[in-house]
Amino acid sequence: MMILQMILFLLVTFSLFGYVFVRGYHNFAPFPRLKITYSVAYISLFLTMMTAFIAADYFPAKAGNAVSFVGFTFLILVIYMGIAFLVIDFFRIINRFFIRANSAMVEKCRMWATAVSFCIIVIALVIGNYNFNNPVVTKYSVLVENPTQNKQLRIVMASDLHLSNSIKKKRLQQYVTLINEQNPDIVFFVGDIVERTIYPFRNQRMYEDLLKIQSTYGVFGVPGNHEFYSPTKELTFKYFKKAGIQMLFDEAVLINNSFYVVGRDDRINLDRKSLAELVKDLDRNFPILLLDHQPFELEEAEQNGITMQFSGHTHNGQFFPGNIIVGFIYELAHGYMKKGNTHYVVSSGLGIWGPQFRIGTRSELVVVDLTF
Repeated sequence: MMILQMILFLLVTFSLFGYVFVRGYHNFAPFPRLKITYSVAYISLFLTMMTAFIAADYFPAKAGNAVSFVGFTFLILVIYMGIAFLVIDFFRIINRFFIRANSAMVEKCRMWATAVSFCIIVIALVIGNYNFNNPVVTKYSVLVENPTQNKQLRIVMASDLHLSNSIKKKRLQQYVTLINEQNPDIVFFVGDIVERTIYPFRNQRMYEDLLKIQSTYGVFGVPGNHEFYSPTKELTFKYFKKAGIQMLFDEAVLINNSFYVVGRDDRINLDRKSLAELVKDLDRNFPILLLDHQPFELEEAEQNGITMQFSGHTHNGQFFPGNIIVGFIYELAHGYMKKGNTHYVVSSGLGIWGPQFRIGTRSELVVVDLTF
C-alpha cells in the first residue's frame, strides 16, 4: 500500500511540477536570457524540495531547517501557481473557441494574470506563516450522559507536532509553555509527535522540554502514521518514554480510579487490535477516553461505548483547498461532534507537516473540560 501511495505521489508531483515549469517558461518567451535564469532557479528549488522530503532530518539543525523551509515553500508556490495556470489556460481555451482575441492581447493578459497571481500567492503565504506561528487554543466543555462522579477533568490535547529540524527545540518550548498555561489535569499527544526520524528530537534534547509539562495525572500518547515511517521506530518510542510520555499501544489504563484512557496503535498497523477487544473488560461505570490518531470509522467508538474520542491526522487540510478536500474524506475532519452518547474532537494539529503555512486553517491546541 505504501509503495502504491509513493508511486501515485511521485506521478502527481512530477506532472504538476512539469506543467508549472512549462507554463512559466512560456511566460519568458520575450526574454530569452531570463529563460535560462528561470530554468536554473526552478530546477535548483525542485532539487532542494526533494532533499527536504528525503533527507532534511539527517542534516545539522540549522541546515535542515533552511532546506525544509525553502523546499517546502517552493512546493506551496508551485501548487498555487499550478492552480493559477489552470485557470489562465481555461480562459485561453474559451478565447480560442469563442472570443478569438488577437494573440498579442492574449499573451499580454497571460503575463499580467501570472504576475497578479504570484503577488496574491505571496500575500497568502505571509498570512499562512502567521497562522502557523500563532496557534490558537480551542476550548470545549463536554458533559457526559448521566454523570455519576461529579468531577471535572481538564484535558489538553496536542496532535501532529511533527518535531524535526524544521519544527525544532525553540518552537517545542513555546508549545510546552502554551500547554502549561492551560493548567491541565492530563495531557494527550495524539500521534505524529515526530516528523520521521528521532534524530533531531534526540540531538536537540527535546525530551528535556517535554519533561517540563505539568499535569496532575501525567502525559499519555499514541503513535501516528509518521512514527511508523521512522527507520528507528524502537529508538523513537524509547525517547518518548525518556520525555515522560506514557505511550499506549492497544492498551487501556485506569486513572485515579475515575476514568480510563485507551490508546490505539495507528491504523497503518494492520494487526492492531479491534476496539471491541480493547474495551471488553473495562468497567462501564467509568468514562472511557479513546486516543486514536486517524479519525476513520467513527461509528466504532459509538458502538463500543466510548465516552470521548480524541484524534488528529487531518491537519484540517493544512492549506486551501486541502481543508475542503478533507471535508469529503472524513466524517469529522476538524472540530467537535456528538454521535449518540459519544463525543468526538479532531484537532487540526499544533505543528505541521512540511510547509510552514496554514492557509484557511490554524494551528491549535485543544482544551476539553469534561464533566463526569
